[in-house]
Amino acid sequence: MATLFRWLLRLFTLMAVLAGLAAVGVYYLGSRSLPDYDRDYRVTGLNGAVEIVRDNANVPHIFGETDADVFFGLGFAHAQDRLWQMTMLRRAVQGKLSELFGERTLGTDALLRRLDLYGAAQASVTDQEPGTIAALEAYAAGVNAWIETVNTEALGRGAPEFFMFSPAIAPWQPADSLAVTKIMALQLTGHVQAEVRRAQAALSLSPERLQDILPDAPGDGLIELGWFKDLFPGGPVTYANTTMERDPLSPIQPWPLAGASNAWAAAPGRSAAGGTLLANDPHLGFTAPSIWYLARMELSTGGVIGGTIPGLPAVLVGRSDNLGWGLTSAYLDDQDVFMEELNPANAREYRTPAGWRPFESTREIIQVKDAVPVTITIDRTENGPVIPGDQYGLASVTPADHVASLGWTAMSPDDMSVTAAMDLMRAGSVDEAISALSRFTAPAMNTTLIDGESIAFQLIGAVPDRNPANVSRGRLPNLGWQEKNRWRGTKPYGTNPRVVNPVGGLLGNTNNKTVSTPFPNHVSYVWGDTQRIQRWQKLMADREVHTRESFIDAQLDTVSVAARGLLPLIAKDLWFTGEAAPTGSAAAQRKQALDLLANWNGEMSEHLPEPLIYAAWVRQLQLRLIQDDLGPFAETFTHPDPIFIERVFRDIDGASAWCDIRQSTVTETCVDTSRIALDEALIWIGDTYGTALESMRWGDAHVARHNHPVLGEVPILKWIVNIAQSTSGGDHTLQRGKTIGTGAAPFENIHGAGYRGVYDFADPDSSVFILSTGQSGHPLSRHYDDLGALWRRGEYIPMTLDPGLARAASVGVTTLSPQ
Repeated sequence: MATLFRWLLRLFTLMAVLAGLAAVGVYYLGSRSLPDYDRDYRVTGLNGAVEIVRDNANVPHIFGETDADVFFGLGFAHAQDRLWQMTMLRRAVQGKLSELFGERTLGTDALLRRLDLYGAAQASVTDQEPGTIAALEAYAAGVNAWIETVNTEALGRGAPEFFMFSPAIAPWQPADSLAVTKIMALQLTGHVQAEVRRAQAALSLSPERLQDILPDAPGDGLIELGWFKDLFPGGPVTYANTTMERDPLSPIQPWPLAGASNAWAAAPGRSAAGGTLLANDPHLGFTAPSIWYLARMELSTGGVIGGTIPGLPAVLVGRSDNLGWGLTSAYLDDQDVFMEELNPANAREYRTPAGWRPFESTREIIQVKDAVPVTITIDRTENGPVIPGDQYGLASVTPADHVASLGWTAMSPDDMSVTAAMDLMRAGSVDEAISALSRFTAPAMNTTLIDGESIAFQLIGAVPDRNPANVSRGRLPNLGWQEKNRWRGTKPYGTNPRVVNPVGGLLGNTNNKTVSTPFPNHVSYVWGDTQRIQRWQKLMADREVHTRESFIDAQLDTVSVAARGLLPLIAKDLWFTGEAAPTGSAAAQRKQALDLLANWNGEMSEHLPEPLIYAAWVRQLQLRLIQDDLGPFAETFTHPDPIFIERVFRDIDGASAWCDIRQSTVTETCVDTSRIALDEALIWIGDTYGTALESMRWGDAHVARHNHPVLGEVPILKWIVNIAQSTSGGDHTLQRGKTIGTGAAPFENIHGAGYRGVYDFADPDSSVFILSTGQSGHPLSRHYDDLGALWRRGEYIPMTLDPGLARAASVGVTTLSPQ
């Protein structure tokens, strides 16, 4: 026995030593790709010396003899910190993910090949201004200089992820940068999903009930739906569950997770210090690292600093000495689904206003890891590419002998958006900025601008020109062969919504409805917000003048107007009923929950139990209201809609009919439904978090998940690469933390402000910004998540253009010299 024990001990010791050696080896290989920020490099493709000063937050401040050299330096810095992220963005837009990830991403690749966004980017390169082309080429040379350095010096393949996948890295090209704007456009639009969902609902609901479940934003709106049922003479189709799986490798987001954002500005007369103010926090899906990267460039026209996206040589949100700019999603209806009728005599032809016409067809081969290559046929119509029925749930709304095609502004091969972004960085005033943005195509954005004296709002991006006689008005799939349904091009930039120097001295946007003009000048029927804007109006009206601090407070505000509005409706007949509630009973638990909510001010604080009770209640309530009417289709409504619930409980246009379960013999009231939903929500809370309501925390459920898109699901590694943070806020707060809405943890925070910035032109160097993670994409770097701790606490770092301040506590100075 003693001998056996000794051998087991020796074996265990040997295994421990081997495991330790393996861990040391893995760490060594991984750490080889950690860049040294304090050294000199001799590189090719550079005209003069470039200096990259990295401040103590690892924000690079880039100085060069020419603008081209500065863009070279930005490409070099981006590649040092985010090379893997950049190559993944490129693979996604090229439709080449399956070369690394196998059949899992085959559907994504097939769709991206059909959209041909990368082909459109390649075609758009020569459309750019010469200065933009020079910047794109210099930036690409900077990226490639770092790739060459990695290969020459064996620096761990450039990122740890490359050890797990193909180490080959194709040189960066100018088209790759243009393609990044295309992939961002794909992430920020969701009108295809909106059209499909409305079409599905229209097949079985009356116009009144459709208006309930998919309500228009407050204001004028028109709806014509009867024609869509005529496409299905056999009656309504059986609903298919079209809830899109959220794959971190896919750039296509479910509709509730399409882009959002906040931005607001104050004129000098509404600023305590007498200078203009701007706050901006664009919202995208959380990842580790963040999609955003902070950088400063010293151009010939002056310094510019703010948020960049690795792969693009431009500050997309930020400021210069003379101008500040912020972006929010415009929710412009820039997509239309067209139903193309197939020729009964030849399925390779489709109907047009001029008769039958053959598809323009090409064939492409998709390489698939560990599987045989897949060949797909890509068909194009006059309206756009044909999209298969297995994408977006299109099969459930496509009539027999038809296929669906897609019209979308981002597929334009004449896209000068990057030139517009370059011109914006060099603009010296609001007027110059508005003019510079005239050539922006996609994604459609609301731009908030300030200079030393003026503030402005401008919608940028190409707006489809629809015929006033368009049958669906862009709300539903249209008959593609009818001329009146087809786009007539795009509208002149001068017709885009614009506000300059409003009388009140304040303007803002939280993805709310911006115009009330009728179709076809309506911008959109679907908007991203109707509640946050109300809270913003309240906070702005509370003060005669504003400061940087008051703008920060508004950015971090967590009061839910939706909760304040809904609770008095859904709980009014449940509060203080005086009914006996035996200890330990469901009624006692309900009473305790109602007592907590009765004294709650609607603040979605991570430290309180009330937000969790409220969120679980309204989620269960909406499900009970719609499940019997919509069946499996109800699963696509993953997030409670306050407008829908308000319509039901106020019985607007008979909306209280949703409260009655049609299959039961009893007529249920809205009070019954509300009470049952609360009881069911409390059961779920008890099973998930326990029954001690007063000790629960919203932050335990509302955890911000910044997951690594590739390694985030790998055992052991996920504990290293993923970043989790308890957070306040919710779906309808200014500090927006959009919940996932599905699964066992439906309140996880997966979509929000990856970047926050507040710019004060009374003292520009007092401006501040922050990221949700860190600058580095390397999990072993201390800059992988260092800014995330500040972001979670609502703190910021200085946003300065003063070189002395950048050097004062730098983590290193990189010097690039021509070889």
